[in-house]
Amino acid sequence: MLIGIPRETCPGERRVAVAPTALAHLKKARLDVIVESGAGLEAGFTDEAYKAAGAAVGSRADVLKADVIASVRALGANPDRAASDLAGMHEGQALVAVMDPLSNPGPVTAAAKAGIAAFALDLMPRITRAQSMDVLSSQANLAGYKAVLMAAEALAKIFPMMMTAAGTITPARVLVVGAGVAGLQAIATAKRLGAVVSGYDVRAAAKEQVESLGARFVELPLETGESQDSGGYAKAMDERFYQRQAELMAGVVADSDVVITTAAVPGKRAPVIVTRAMVEGMQPGAVIVDLATERGGNCEATVAGQTVVINGVTVMGPLNVPSTVPFHASQLFARNVATFLAHLCKEGSLKIDTEDEITRETLLTQGGEVVHARVRELLGLMPLVPATPADAPEAAVVIAGGR
Repeated sequence: MLIGIPRETCPGERRVAVAPTALAHLKKARLDVIVESGAGLEAGFTDEAYKAAGAAVGSRADVLKADVIASVRALGANPDRAASDLAGMHEGQALVAVMDPLSNPGPVTAAAKAGIAAFALDLMPRITRAQSMDVLSSQANLAGYKAVLMAAEALAKIFPMMMTAAGTITPARVLVVGAGVAGLQAIATAKRLGAVVSGYDVRAAAKEQVESLGARFVELPLETGESQDSGGYAKAMDERFYQRQAELMAGVVADSDVVITTAAVPGKRAPVIVTRAMVEGMQPGAVIVDLATERGGNCEATVAGQTVVINGVTVMGPLNVPSTVPFHASQLFARNVATFLAHLCKEGSLKIDTEDEITRETLLTQGGEVVHARVRELLGLMPLVPATPADAPEAAVVIAGGR
């Protein structure tokens, strides 16, 4: 089988789906790779590095003839270029990428009409055997790290306490909102830089994780109920909950030099946790880094892709933070992709086994249909009628291979 790695077309995207370091893993799975010339340059990977690792390098047209196209962003995650990217593909191919189908499901229909089997990496189930394929976690880890560096650069203070002949400098106080992968990495990074760190999460189960990193867990007297879904993600709460949360959070935010927000709910707008009034109540020189910007932002004052100053408080709304460290982001993403492809490909062929949870939960389109139940619902499509035993196909369907 041939795996094609095109150059990313999403504006500002510097990552590449497969780095040279992942090629050995793909070859073990009997998968050949062709990379579009220049696809890895912005991440620091030359065409020569790909060739030395065993990949072919060719034109975009050559790459788009491959059995499987692996990309960082496609369909709803690259809405401005989704149509033009699909135009270069053909029926019978498979597409593996982050696709944002829960927030922007429209382009999924076009992929189905094109006869493409689309796999959304961002729908990877949070189960133990899928951890090595989880691109959201690997990229969020880097985003949490980088957010702290961005805050440290913008803050008018230094993070650590210093005792000098000229006097003692008190440490910066950092509040991290959301104790998922990004939040926990932000906590760990801020601690390493010497800050006094607090963490907050609506999920009570996060307390132990926050405290294990040496941070104080912020406990608010709120009735959280079922704040976590079966997949380990935070669930959206009602409006009254968020209003009460804001009232209780105001004092905590006001006492912080840096606030890093990471709270997100899959397929939903990010909850507003830091109101504009809270921003105005912070000390001049304070910094907010909103890692939920792409989902609408956790801070009411966030402006996507911009840094604004309100009453002396800097509010940063960065987009695609992992792409700011494309070398390592690509390496981690590539290993996730390579492991996922090795899972899908058996004996040199791509087989769709819908009995397998990983395959079933990531599969968006197959045989000209949108097959993912939740995405069908978002698109207003009727549920698919299960095939009767007499005409049901085998669970594992070979759709590509034989090279």
